[in-house]
Amino acid sequence: MAFVKKSHFLLALILALTLGRGYSESESLLYPYGPSEGDHKNPVQDDGTSGEVSISVGFKFFSKEYTTLFVNNNGVISFKTAVFQYTPDAFPLTNGETFVTPFWGDVDNELHGDVYYRESTDDNLLKMITKDMEKHLPEQHFIPTWAFIATWDKVAYYGSASEKFNTFQAALTTDGFRYFVIMNYDDIQWTTGTASDGDPETGLGGTPAQAGFNSGDVSHYFNIPGSRTAEVLKIKSTSNVNYPGRWIFRVDNFEVPGGCVYKAYFAKEGEEFWKDSGCRTKCRCESDGDIPCVDEACPPTATCEPSGSFYKCQEKENSCN
Repeated sequence: MAFVKKSHFLLALILALTLGRGYSESESLLYPYGPSEGDHKNPVQDDGTSGEVSISVGFKFFSKEYTTLFVNNNGVISFKTAVFQYTPDAFPLTNGETFVTPFWGDVDNELHGDVYYRESTDDNLLKMITKDMEKHLPEQHFIPTWAFIATWDKVAYYGSASEKFNTFQAALTTDGFRYFVIMNYDDIQWTTGTASDGDPETGLGGTPAQAGFNSGDVSHYFNIPGSRTAEVLKIKSTSNVNYPGRWIFRVDNFEVPGGCVYKAYFAKEGEEFWKDSGCRTKCRCESDGDIPCVDEACPPTATCEPSGSFYKCQEKENSCN
């Protein structure tokens, strides 16, 4: 995970530091965060990290239990080591790194924004999570006893010449038996820093942010739709629990509610797609998470077109007047 040294934009930094900072506790999508919640705050440092954080509960992530973690400024919670890399690699990673990545991109909180985190057994917070889990996954009957909340609040991108900021959050939670990650997206205005070939005015282009997680082996990983493409800018409009801006995963025994996982990509329940560029093999996401596939080509009236991570048969436009 080598990375090159980035030159600093001193003028942009000076201008950006004159901008006001703040955080919102009123957004229903996000769990409360910030100084009033007793949160710790990461160093104001490009590519910075919290350092190793001890947690009182062993958090199971793909059958392994972790009692320490790192909250990294570049949108990553890691379990083995700090992450300084700012341009995201495609999952699966081959170096054994273990990540939860709500939005792995080139954050620069020297320009704007803050990164907060806390461990909590607060009744009010746990009741909020319980209510959300009852709403989204009632069959789980999940009542948490512990949570860890990390929030990236109005953070800028490296090399920014704009006032575009991102706010997002990851919540790790358990009842002592099951382990979930909840990702909340409040406002996403950029995807890429300039050191990842993004545009300084728009924060777009280059190698966009990655969202999902990597287990540390090459078999278990997940990409939220749009990851490392321009479509990740729209992540607030996506969900696997029918609640735009929220994704929920069970991570001790890997489950992605609301659909199926095919080659680390998400398909909604009932969705039909073709897995090959010639649209020769049609697949369907079933309610039990299975994805049966059959040999079935597009009809003569349709063409095979890319559609997100898969392919779809699109009806040809009628050229007749």
